[in-house]
Amino acid sequence: MMSEEIRLQRYLSQCGVAARRKAEEMIVAGIVTVNGKRVTVLGTKVTPGRDRVAVEGRAVYPEELFYALLNKPKGCLTAVSDPEGRPTVMEYLHGMPAQIAPVGRLDFNSEGVLLLTNDGALSARLQSPSWRVEKTYHVKIQGQLAPRHTEALRQGVRLEDGTVTRPAQVDELSGTKSRHDWLVITLVEGKSRQIHRMLGALGYRVVKLQRVAFAGLTFHGLRVGDARELTQVEVNQLRELVGLPKSTIARGKWASRREDSELARRARARARARGGMPASAGEGARWGEPGPAHGGRRGGGGRDYAPRGGQRGGSRGDGGGSRYDGGWGRDERGGGSRRDGGRGRDERGGGPRRDGGGPRYDGG
Repeated sequence: MMSEEIRLQRYLSQCGVAARRKAEEMIVAGIVTVNGKRVTVLGTKVTPGRDRVAVEGRAVYPEELFYALLNKPKGCLTAVSDPEGRPTVMEYLHGMPAQIAPVGRLDFNSEGVLLLTNDGALSARLQSPSWRVEKTYHVKIQGQLAPRHTEALRQGVRLEDGTVTRPAQVDELSGTKSRHDWLVITLVEGKSRQIHRMLGALGYRVVKLQRVAFAGLTFHGLRVGDARELTQVEVNQLRELVGLPKSTIARGKWASRREDSELARRARARARARGGMPASAGEGARWGEPGPAHGGRRGGGGRDYAPRGGQRGGSRGDGGGSRYDGGWGRDERGGGSRRDGGRGRDERGGGPRRDGGGPRYDGG
């Protein structure tokens, strides 16, 4: 069966060439060809598997689909890269064998379950309100939630922009005795900073927010800053949840520990402190520098790049990326903060933790 047409910039992104905005610049610059003809119009569409696409004369092909789960720590952006050089979640994905992107967002100072993938169809449906995908959060607020406000959250809250949220599941987190309430909130939509805005509209301030479940996935067994590849069963369940066929392969073998990229993250932090702009781990290497192909399921090879701000050396991606004639990779490094991810209390004193569990559902 022939694939559906997609925009050229999206196809280039799926091939790991560049993020969509950068891909648009490449198209306008006239370095992209489709079936041997130069294309400069951004509305151009291609059919994967039928049309031949090349960049600077090099044929490009889509990466195999890949799915990863990160227990996101505080203090990093949920983004592939940041023009201001701030740390992103990609710094915690050491040896990532494919170019992937976050599904939805968690705030800079929020923690917890974050799915990343290059499966565009799955990502779009998981974020669409029409599929009512559940995201569950543990939320600490300043003060105690009044019963009438609990009911208001369950019915829907009018936000500052006039929109009304969908009904949420709201309960008090058991086993917590404090002057400040811990809540369990489950959403079926993902408005920007939704939980902060909902509680703010009722006069409360969020002190801490942690996503403990997303579409049935939890951080059970993952410390903060650790990541792993999804298993075949998990991928099948996700795709079935949003009406997609179980036609993709996941081996569940890749994993990244926060210690694996600690040195790289410290180097970037030092560069930022010196006023430099180190390249985010999610940004690709310089275009046009192929690394050696070493076969395998997701291509191989890697490319060196020099971080912004004059830092010498850079680092080399040690796996994957899409194959452009020979298999070029991307630097995807990571690490994380200290926490054990299991039941108990946060060793940083932040409050109770659970190992995931609970109902499914985003919007922190």
